[in-house]
Amino acid sequence: MKKYFLLLLILAIFLVLYFWPFPGVQKPAEPALETEVTDQITVDEVEEPDEGEESEGLEVVARELQIPWEIAFLPAPDRLSAQAGAGRQEGLPDGTLLATERPGNLAVIRDGKVVSRIAVSGVYHSGEGGLLGMALHPDFRENKFLYLYFTYREGSQTKNKVERYIFDGDILSDRKIIIDNIPGAANHNGGRIAFGPDSYLYITTGDAQAPNLAQNINSLAGKVLRLRDDGSIPEDNPFASAGSAQADAVWSFGYRNPQGLAWDQAGRLWSTEHGPSSLVLPNCCQDEVNLIEKGANYGWPDSVGGKVKAGTMASKLHSGGDTWAPSGAAYYNGSLFFGGLRGQSLYEVVLQGEEVVELKRHFKGEFGRIRGVSLEPDGFLYIITSNKDGRGVPQADDDKIIRLNPKLIFSY
Repeated sequence: MKKYFLLLLILAIFLVLYFWPFPGVQKPAEPALETEVTDQITVDEVEEPDEGEESEGLEVVARELQIPWEIAFLPAPDRLSAQAGAGRQEGLPDGTLLATERPGNLAVIRDGKVVSRIAVSGVYHSGEGGLLGMALHPDFRENKFLYLYFTYREGSQTKNKVERYIFDGDILSDRKIIIDNIPGAANHNGGRIAFGPDSYLYITTGDAQAPNLAQNINSLAGKVLRLRDDGSIPEDNPFASAGSAQADAVWSFGYRNPQGLAWDQAGRLWSTEHGPSSLVLPNCCQDEVNLIEKGANYGWPDSVGGKVKAGTMASKLHSGGDTWAPSGAAYYNGSLFFGGLRGQSLYEVVLQGEEVVELKRHFKGEFGRIRGVSLEPDGFLYIITSNKDGRGVPQADDDKIIRLNPKLIFSY
């Protein structure tokens, strides 16, 4: 009897500590109601690549990749797309697909086959680190600039950097460091890079498993950074006059491990972020979708999902006791889509201006772990799986890139 009484007492104390409104702490709105979506097609119906034939639903466009992290299509000259969004290439793809593979290769894919793998010198693949984000310059057709984010070692330290290359379709050349000395670790390296509608380069960095660095404005860890295409600092960055080279690059701060970036039709920047990994609330789960504002503090480690310290930004949506493990994100037709690694789903956050209306879940368990989703200039969404990352159950032809016709999700 005493044993049960003690368990009830511990549970009661935990509930009081979690839900009691302590001074200086505010609670944002509860997570949006999740809708389980039964899609029109399942993984069993995914088509093999056809010879020149357009798929009406889902089509595997690449397979047998080694932990792909980001993709991009090379644009064809003088072919423009009305589907291109903020920060995306406007040239319709020429058929060449690039994919970063975390062990350190840039995979070149044509006609559904990997035709070459270009080793990126200096990549340190350990844990969640390695070759991660990639972005093509908005003027890639003219300058051939390709940007890569990757983990490297300097002495005994693990760090991350962004480098720029010229890519002619076959080789990387003219290597230039855009920013380096970003703190790194086996986990929490961030790694997403994307050009915004202002033509500046945005970079997500993780806290490198040192949570307090996220609140240190003089550290590059746990931040969203903003740079010119050559690595120089825009004059309107919020901390550009702070007198620190690190602070100069910071656009916003207070993150644990943000891995998704996407702009909506109004030019607002949204991000996805991994919450803590403890087994027990309030230090468990609580993955976030954030609306990013210039100079804002998103609170980590003091603010976590449902608890927001005064003076920091509340998330627009968090997962509560569920785990999405959100990574790459894309905006399409009024919704923010993101891949779920632990959640093994394509998530859709229906937006109305700056507010979340609904959370939908597509293809639950159909593809395994989803690293991200990308909107490409052909108007299709591309899903990237991550079943070979040591935390999934890979199938014989994993990992894959799957093309999704948005008509499967939206009614016109």
